[in-house]
Amino acid sequence: MRKAAVALLCLFAAAAQAAPARVVSVNLCTDQLAMLLAAPGQLVSVSTWAARPEASNMADQASALHLNGASAEEVFALAPDLVLASDFTRADTVALLRRLGLRVEVFPFARRLEDIPEQLSRMGALLGREAAAAVTVASFEAALAGARARAAGLPARQAAYYYPNTYTSGADTLADAVLRAAGLQNAAAAMGLSGAARLPLESLVRAAPMVIETRHISAGRRGRAYESLAHPALAALRARGGATVEERRQVCGAPFVVAAIDALIDARAGETPGAAIASPAQAPLASPPARP
Repeated sequence: MRKAAVALLCLFAAAAQAAPARVVSVNLCTDQLAMLLAAPGQLVSVSTWAARPEASNMADQASALHLNGASAEEVFALAPDLVLASDFTRADTVALLRRLGLRVEVFPFARRLEDIPEQLSRMGALLGREAAAAVTVASFEAALAGARARAAGLPARQAAYYYPNTYTSGADTLADAVLRAAGLQNAAAAMGLSGAARLPLESLVRAAPMVIETRHISAGRRGRAYESLAHPALAALRARGGATVEERRQVCGAPFVVAAIDALIDARAGETPGAAIASPAQAPLASPPARP
């Protein structure tokens, strides 16, 4: 019995020693996951995006940390024992950091709500913060279940995201998962679109879904790409029912997506009863979708 207890203590000691003391994150999504779970003083630097309130849900926390530009030179100078990146991080930066002997863990971009507990658990394991991760996962799953229960009592409704330059979110995207959790049918997915894809305004008008726009992480920059958002036909669709979601809530696979789901449910609850639902068969694409 005593030997088993000693062995268990040795395992705990080894785990504690294995927990990284200096962690650097170079991606907005890993920034926020790490800030949610890291022990005080463990996370020494996050990307500059983490301190931008239009992009980050934890800008205040990030402003208290060193901000990095995600370059290999800057990260190496910080002498981390763990670097957190995503599959959007430059591949040459990741490769160079690894050649320099640094441990780099790459997180894939979340496309499903089920990815969020997985990423939280993985981050907790990497930081030696499994207990904190378990609590955060349980809180997220409870909040998500509550949102889905609220959505279940609302009538069926088609919806579509509409971004600058006529882009939308089709199937296999986190935005699509947010729509479905709010009890909405993704009109873009019903048209056969997947990922980030172009949705011509004519097709959107024919489908007549609930239009969802975002407060974008570009912080309201203006240019020709934004002109489609001012079209009178889009204004007419908005008048029939729409919603605005802060893009920072759903740009990353993190617990903040529940706020995006709640915003859509609130908008649906405030709609005039009997809002039109178009059939996907009535809304063929005017032109083939293009990927960015």
